[in-house]
Amino acid sequence: MLSGIFFFNAKGEVLISRLYRSDIKRSFSDLFRIHVIASTDVRSPITTLGSTSFFHVRNENIFIVGVSKLNANAALVFEFLYKILNLGKSYFGKLDEEAVKNNFALIYELLDEVCDFGYPQNTEYETLKMFITTEGVKSEMAMKMEGSKIAIQATGAVPWRRPDIKYRKNEAFLDVIESVNLLMSAKGTILRADVSGQLLMRAYLSGMPECKFGLNDRVLLEKEGKVTPNVKQSGAVELDDCQFHQCVRLTSFDSNRTISFIPPDGEFELMKYRTTENINLPFRVHAVVNEVSKTRVEFKVSVRSQFSSKVFAQNIVVCIPVPTNTASTKIRVTSGKAKYNGSENCFIWKISKFQGQQEYLLGAEAELTVTTNTKPWSRPPITLDFQVLMFTASGLMVRFLKIFEKSNYPSVKWVRYMTKAGSYQIRF
Repeated sequence: MLSGIFFFNAKGEVLISRLYRSDIKRSFSDLFRIHVIASTDVRSPITTLGSTSFFHVRNENIFIVGVSKLNANAALVFEFLYKILNLGKSYFGKLDEEAVKNNFALIYELLDEVCDFGYPQNTEYETLKMFITTEGVKSEMAMKMEGSKIAIQATGAVPWRRPDIKYRKNEAFLDVIESVNLLMSAKGTILRADVSGQLLMRAYLSGMPECKFGLNDRVLLEKEGKVTPNVKQSGAVELDDCQFHQCVRLTSFDSNRTISFIPPDGEFELMKYRTTENINLPFRVHAVVNEVSKTRVEFKVSVRSQFSSKVFAQNIVVCIPVPTNTASTKIRVTSGKAKYNGSENCFIWKISKFQGQQEYLLGAEAELTVTTNTKPWSRPPITLDFQVLMFTASGLMVRFLKIFEKSNYPSVKWVRYMTKAGSYQIRF
């Protein structure tokens, strides 16, 4: 795994270093300073020099660098570095050069606790507070200093939450956010379509609440007898894969598909999922491009919304490519505004609000300059960017959301949906 960790400032000076193995020396920091910080052509967060790999993340005015002489798992290394970054924010409010200089002793304690001989250990803030009682000195720009009270857990089962949290108004917000990826051929055939979604939760709840919620997951509905196996149902969603926050009890999900958990305080990502079945495409695009002559091209593009008329999309941007030798253009639209962008060689059509079951048209002409280049125009695909509120392309819905707490206080629950464009491309 890791041989050591270095903290650099923007000038390349080493603020803190911690060596976990004997296969590197502190002088290895000079390699990173010369080849990364002093270089103007660094695009990758991973730099390999000989047999040594440097993994770095940048935050504010400092670099956090993990060094390894082995064939380390890059994803695991970056996950660990970001955990350290989040720990710094939890202790100091803001992890920058000033916070590092004011908290040398505490940072060394944390680096010793979170990593042993290069292997990551416990990086949960609530658990570490039980062992490391030193108070962090926060910078002036950081948030106000929290009390030094340390939450002593009754058991180690819930390291992500303190038991003494109190709110005057107990609320829980659940946001279902989906990104639609589409590649459609010029003939209207769907070449690739999938949905990547995430459930973001903001929990402002007192005590140690038990939360449960259910989805219209096909497997769950089959177990309840609401869906016949091997028969397609419009109300059921088949999730290809799921990934949960560590607070979710996976045994209950596997047995009865109920998502049960004790939430961390504040905002966190509860679940990520992906599906490729029965995707409801929010927009259908039909484009006709006629190359009238070598100096003139005509465009006719229609965009139709396929969601309910009670739902609205916002911030729609349609990018329609044009030949690189375009000299002048004429554009007509039935809604929104459109203009020619010469730097990107495309028409940019913006519609601020798009109601469901509506269709808008764009007609345009492009006058081309005569060139000696005989290479035909490649016709890059049309791309869409949009946001549709209260709509999910996968059809995923939250069937219920329940909150239980021993004091039985009333709580307010909110569920919101949003679908946005990922890579939404239509060839023409």
